[in-house]
Amino acid sequence: MADARDSGPRKDDPYPALMNLPWLDPGDAFPDATEAWDASQPAPGLLAAGGALDVDSLHRAYSAGIFPWFSEGQPILWWSTDPRMVLFTSEFKLHRSLRKTLARFMADPRCELRIDTAFAEVIHACSLTERPGQSGTWIVPHMVKAYEAFHRAGFAHSVETWIGGKLAGGLYCVAIGRAVFGESMFTRVPDASKIALAGLTAFCRHHHIPLIDCQQNTRHLASLGAREIPRADFVAQVAQQAAKRSPPWRFDPVYWNELLPPNPAA
Repeated sequence: MADARDSGPRKDDPYPALMNLPWLDPGDAFPDATEAWDASQPAPGLLAAGGALDVDSLHRAYSAGIFPWFSEGQPILWWSTDPRMVLFTSEFKLHRSLRKTLARFMADPRCELRIDTAFAEVIHACSLTERPGQSGTWIVPHMVKAYEAFHRAGFAHSVETWIGGKLAGGLYCVAIGRAVFGESMFTRVPDASKIALAGLTAFCRHHHIPLIDCQQNTRHLASLGAREIPRADFVAQVAQQAAKRSPPWRFDPVYWNELLPPNPAA
């Protein structure tokens, strides 16, 4: 997920080179991802500024391995990091403690994993979640409004952990065809966001979706099996998967068998 994001560069921060970025008007084509700043620049992965957050722009950006990330008071900033942190769904690490938590969750009739029943509540909760070492949030009101429109267009989804009829945690993601991009997660109950990520992984495995974009490296994501790959490989994967038909975004409990196969002796 993109929860590794900090507040990014600002015009009033010591980033004078920001003014040397390509500045986009709404509807302009994005620069090629290979033109993003490299490790010698103050913000590796930064590609362009400006443009718009309408459905068409977001669709074109994600299809090219580009994503928006900016803070309140900044222009829209577009990024394509190299290397790219991804979770290959076949490599998801279901640690013993999470395995036990999932087993209890699945056995409890009060617990349910849902998709797209509370997108607005999920993204709002993610926008209020404080991250260690991060001041403020990148999920600013402009971003929330844009992704709510992207959701209505069928390209953004929420994966929700419900306990006792209450939303306990979840995440939201973007999906273009069978290319899936994790954005952010939140939790109100211990492990509720991990359950949502496990549910997304089970959904992806069932529908033969090979990877979930995590954008940037964090220790938490690495502990769950995510790893870095070259941006060129990632962009090629996106192009291949985005051209495929999108699966129906709903969750069937049978999908849990992708992570916890039923015990024939039970």
